[in-house]
Amino acid sequence: MTIQYLAQKLVLVREQKPLIHNITNVVVTNFTANGLLALGASPVMAYAKEEVADMAKIAGALVLNIGTLTESEVQAMIIAGKSANEYGVPIIFDPVGVGATPYRTAVAKRILEELKVTIIRGNAAEIANLTGEDWSIKGVDAGDATGNVAQLAVKAARQFSSIVVITGEEDIATDGTQIYSIRNGHPILTKVTGSGCLLSSVIGAFAAVELNKLEAAAAALIYYGVAAECAVKETGDNRPGSFQIELLNQLSLVTPKEIEQLARVEQFQAEGGE
Repeated sequence: MTIQYLAQKLVLVREQKPLIHNITNVVVTNFTANGLLALGASPVMAYAKEEVADMAKIAGALVLNIGTLTESEVQAMIIAGKSANEYGVPIIFDPVGVGATPYRTAVAKRILEELKVTIIRGNAAEIANLTGEDWSIKGVDAGDATGNVAQLAVKAARQFSSIVVITGEEDIATDGTQIYSIRNGHPILTKVTGSGCLLSSVIGAFAAVELNKLEAAAAALIYYGVAAECAVKETGDNRPGSFQIELLNQLSLVTPKEIEQLARVEQFQAEGGE
């Protein structure tokens, strides 16, 4: 798949302005909404059990993020997810901090068991803990990545029959057969709370307008990484507060041409893939 083809997915998002239903954590709600608006999508944050089914069925994508869990929120996620499944709305699941506590792990597994999740996005530790791998995690932050991240992503994709995205120094997106490796982005993203959560919602926006969900995920990762690189050029790499604001600017300003010029992506076949 050509870079030009993936870059054009940004045009689709900006033209169609998909409604993205987010049930996300309280720490990142404002940043996520502003990031989606900057991209050109339309965010909605609906949590009430009484309305989430109706909201999910009219959305372009549903994003479930377990960063700050409550039992009521979990119930809302399940209700919204079942509605999304019924109406063919893609679900993006961000298993924040899975493995940190038994409750958080149980919730993540319940979501994957009861819902058909289209895309799972997390760091290596989160995805490893979903699959039963032994990988350190502290709070909601990943420990050091000591395994083969691409192999881990492929294992998870096959285990859950979903697209799996693992983000880090190298971003991996796979359906268990094809793998995209993306090296855009900047380490300062780890200094801004909610940068990964916003990325999950951005992936949701791309998935809302593209039938091939693996390509949607890859396009979103490249776009987001390029925006981060452009933001750092404006602010420097030691001002996370300024960077956060400039990232929003660049999410609005980045063009398909810049993506074509700056993208660093490889595509290859997974071992054992058809």
